[in-house]
Amino acid sequence: MLKITLFSSLLAISLLVQGCSSEEKSKKTDVITDTHVANNKIILTSTDNKQFVLKKTDEGYILENSKAQILILDIFATWCPPCQAEASHLASLQKKYKDHIKVIGVTVEENIPNNKLVTFRNKHNANYTLVNSTENTRLINEIAKKLQLGKNFGIPLLVLYKNGKVLKYYQGAVEEEFIDSDIKRALGL
Repeated sequence: MLKITLFSSLLAISLLVQGCSSEEKSKKTDVITDTHVANNKIILTSTDNKQFVLKKTDEGYILENSKAQILILDIFATWCPPCQAEASHLASLQKKYKDHIKVIGVTVEENIPNNKLVTFRNKHNANYTLVNSTENTRLINEIAKKLQLGKNFGIPLLVLYKNGKVLKYYQGAVEEEFIDSDIKRALGL
């Protein structure tokens, strides 16, 4: 009995530390939300049909027409337990630093219906922008390449940008306090 409990505990810890494999990102469903790329910009569409323009820089991305000093891109999947657990933490940080940060969830799931993302938002308190765009995969691949992660990296992948430069990134589940500390440091608080 002790061996079973120990094994179960180790398995749960390894899932939280490593995150989910992005190999499952090839799961497909039926709906695509519009987006397009213009020059050095990626235009993403949220589940509520708002457009978000990411301008590429040499070292990352800037969210156009945003007062937020820090852009947080959360690369996730609705089926990933660490991604589900992290959602409420990101919502808490978005609320706490509402004028200073912008959290955007970028799903690895291609052609996922918006209603599935809305269900994810409601079930896991993901009260921040979720994008469901045809360019998600391209954006994710560019980020992985820039961070030298390879194609089969673990999720969630959380990337913090300040002034178009990578400030910090986390692969796998991470405690809210660590992200909060990095945000405070970046904002000079």
